[in-house]
Formats: sequence, structure tokens, C-alpha cells
Amino acid sequence: MRCVACGEMLFRKALEDNLHVCTNDKCQHHYRISASQRVQQLCDPGTFEPMDEHLVSADPLHFTDLKPYPERLKAEMERTGRNEAVMTGSGYVHGRRVMLAVLDLTFMMGSMGSVVGEKVTRAIERATEQDWPLIIVSSSGGARMQESTLSLMQMAKTSAALAQFDDAGGLYISVLTDPTTGGVTASFAMLGDVILAEPGALIGFAGPRVIQQTIRQDLPEGFQRAEFLKKTGFVDRVVPRKDLRREISRIIDYGGK
Repeated sequence: MRCVACGEMLFRKALEDNLHVCTNDKCQHHYRISASQRVQQLCDPGTFEPMDEHLVSADPLHFTDLKPYPERLKAEMERTGRNEAVMTGSGYVHGRRVMLAVLDLTFMMGSMGSVVGEKVTRAIERATEQDWPLIIVSSSGGARMQESTLSLMQMAKTSAALAQFDDAGGLYISVLTDPTTGGVTASFAMLGDVILAEPGALIGFAGPRVIQQTIRQDLPEGFQRAEFLKKTGFVDRVVPRKDLRREISRIIDYGGK
């Protein structure tokens, strides 16, 4: 296959063995991966225990665009083998017990609807009850338009749960991957005690083209990319995928959990 970033020809197996990161040392483009792939990369083998997999979205607004919302959901479930755009559960990262929530870009672009908000909130509450470190890996196109205001309500819901988690002294590590945008960015993604980002990840609320058209000014080079956000103080560290497990376990040790 040809790398979408540098154009170099890559062996697909070598790319997979390299955690879906371009094997060209001068490129190191981080490809987007599914939630299940992310869980396999982060958790110690065989330790992840999923929760709330039975939850599925309803259609209270009877939304229809090109097709009715229930039909769209059914098609996404059949294509991905998942019920929703997030995986939650407990597991171990280098021997440290954690509560994990990973958004799945392959399911409706990782959009946040009522079930995504509910599962993330339940994961936060479970972490609070068990006094486990919380890790949320974000990758999302934002709020799910098919659920309108019900989707936007999840921003306040997840943020309130995180406030209670913080009051209880919990450690929350937020990992931002490409892309993290919209309502996810405006809520739980940017509320971490420690905020990590993968190299080159697009992170922001509105997209750069929308902002440029709105303010009618040229944007700085690398605007809304992980490295730019680190320079401006919105991200604590930019961590390559191969180092992410080690970095998370190190932070947990430093946090005393």
C-alpha cells in the first residue's frame, strides 16, 4: 500500500506490526484505528472486560435524512459488528487496573449520541466507585446530528460526572487522537488531569476551514494539530503510539494509584 502522508510504498503487514504507524522514520504517520484495535494495543492481553455492550440508540426524534435513523444504525451495526461508537470496560495497562472508554471512529464517525454519553458516564461513575484511574481515548466527528439536543445534553452529562470523579480524587488521563472535534472536544476530551495526544492529530471544535472562512484570516501553520496545541498549552504531551502504554502507566504510578 502507499502511505497517504509520505507516498512511500509500505508492506501492509509491516504497517500492522508497527501499530498502524508508517514505517518510514521520516514520516511516522499515525493511521486511524478502530476501538477494538486501540484496546488491544493499550491493555495487557486478555485483561479487558467490556461493559454495557447491550445499550443501543433509540429514535425519539424519528429523524430521517437520506434514510431513517434506525436503518442507518442497523447498517452501521452490521458493518462494524458493534452496537455503538464507544467501547467501555476495565482492564490492565502494564499491570495497573484502569477504567477505559474508547470512541470508535468506524461507527458513524465516532459521533456522540445518547448511548455514547451514557456509556462514558457509566464508565466514569464506575471508576469513581472503584477508585480506578480513568482513561478516555477520543476520536470523533462531534455530536450526532440525528439526535439533536439529546446529543448535546451528553456534553453536560459527561462533564458533571467528571466533576464528581475529580471531587473524589480520581485520576483522569485523556488521550486525543485523529480527529477529536465538536462536542467531544468541548466536553470530556479536554477535561483530563493529564491530556495526551498522538502526533499529527486534528483537535478542535470547529474545523480549520470553517474558522478561516468565519474570521477571514489565514491560520498559523499546523493550526489545530497536536503539536500546535502542545505549544499553546492545551495538550500536555504529544506521545507516539508505541510509547502510549508506557506513558500511561508512568502517569498512573506518579498519581499514586
